[in-house]
Formats: sequence, structure tokens, C-alpha cells
Amino acid sequence: LSYDDDCRQNIRFAEVIGRYGLKCTFNLNSAYISDGSDDSCLSESDIAQYIIGGGHEIALHGAHHVAPGKERPIDGIREMLECRIELERRFGTIVRGMAYPDSGINCFANNTDYPTVKRYLEDLDIAYARIAGGDNDRFELPCDWHRWTPTAHHINPKVLEYIDNFNSRCEHDYIADNTPLLFYLWGHSYEFDENDNWDLLEQICMKLSGKSDTWYATNIEIYNYVTAYNSLVFSADGTIIHNPTATAVWVYTDGKTVKAEPGQTVRCE
Repeated sequence: LSYDDDCRQNIRFAEVIGRYGLKCTFNLNSAYISDGSDDSCLSESDIAQYIIGGGHEIALHGAHHVAPGKERPIDGIREMLECRIELERRFGTIVRGMAYPDSGINCFANNTDYPTVKRYLEDLDIAYARIAGGDNDRFELPCDWHRWTPTAHHINPKVLEYIDNFNSRCEHDYIADNTPLLFYLWGHSYEFDENDNWDLLEQICMKLSGKSDTWYATNIEIYNYVTAYNSLVFSADGTIIHNPTATAVWVYTDGKTVKAEPGQTVRCE
């Protein structure tokens, strides 16, 4: 789950998904964190209590919610760096993810293009960036972490059908295909107020939660785990695996699952 903006409805959203054991990445605009004078936005204490305290991730959404595709590169760099520094300063955590604000990288101006944006995000040590749109039921991990396409917005009329398809594939095809599947929902929590359909969030949570074969993770947790298993070192015949990372990794090979602890070398024979 990846939800944008500093709206106070994030509190109710976090409480609902928390009851079901789901996790979310909340993409925040550092300049709009309330000092208490604006009751439509989250305050620092709200974020600390309901988001970070609930086991969720905070990520960048630009200091002032400006699309990087429309900014000069120097302004885009300033926008994201300011946001990252401020969130890290306020909450004492490392922030390495983001969702593109506004029109994101859907259109370009001011001598900016996607390779330029991607390059300066990498230079700023931003590990991933989620785009808006591109709804689909393919459940694929990204090939390009700075153009991470979600499965669906929650207002998609097929969202519950997508969840059923995801659950069905997890139950029947996962081991046979040996393919990691990702269901990735995005949106804005205030939309549940605007559309008076918080019951839809409950339906989504009920369909997704409680699955023993499903890992409920934030964006950065997914990125870190995929990075870890892509870092595994294999012998030429594939029977020896070395895990050079600080993350335990599970490998399905020859009909069995092998766990490689951090720094461990294991045999799969």
C-alpha cells in the first residue's frame, strides 16, 4: 500500500489497515506538516504516533508537491533533498523512497527528462520512486525501481477482482512458477471521505489479510529484500549459495526452500 499527502484521513486509514495486519508507505510533503494551526494536515506527533508508531514507512512526496518532470533539474533536486532532510531530521529515521507528486514523470518541461530525473534521484540515494496510474493485474515487481508501477488505485472498479486474481495465483501458481507476485495499491486516504466509501477499504483489507503465504511489507522492505536476493552469489552448478548481505534470504530450488542467513554459505544438494 502506498498513500500520498499529509491529510488527516491518514490516521483513520492507518488504524483500519493496522487492525488487519497490513502495512503502508505514506508519502509526505515536508512543508505541509502541520504545526497545529492547520487541522486538515498531519502534525509531527500524528506522524510519529499513527504512521511510524504503527510500523509503517514514511517516504518523500516532494517538499511542496511539485512534479519533478516540470521543474528544472536544480529545482527538482532542491525539492526532493529538502523533503528528505526535513523528514529525517524530524523523525530520526533514514528515508530512501518516494512517490512522484502531481503529474510526476508523465510530462516534461524546463529541459527535464526521465533519465535526468532518475539520475539525480539516484545521486540523492533515493532507492525507488512510485508513479501514478498504469493499473493492471500482472502483479509484477519493477524492472526499474524509479518507475515503480502500482497494481491499481483503490477507485479502480476492478480492484476487488484484481485482489481475487492475486489470491488465486498465490494459491495455485506460485510454487509452480517460482515467480514473486506483488499486489500494490495506491491512492489518497481523503478519497474515502470524498466518496463516502470507507467500507471499500474494509473490503480490500478483508480480502488481502490473513494469508499465510503473503508477506505484508512496506515499499522499502520490498526493495531491501529484492536487493538482498539479487546480491546472492551462486556456484557454477547452483548447489552452493553465499549470502553476503545483512538480510536473511529464502531460496526455492530443486523442490525445497533453503534459508541463507546473513553472511552464510549454504549447500542445496
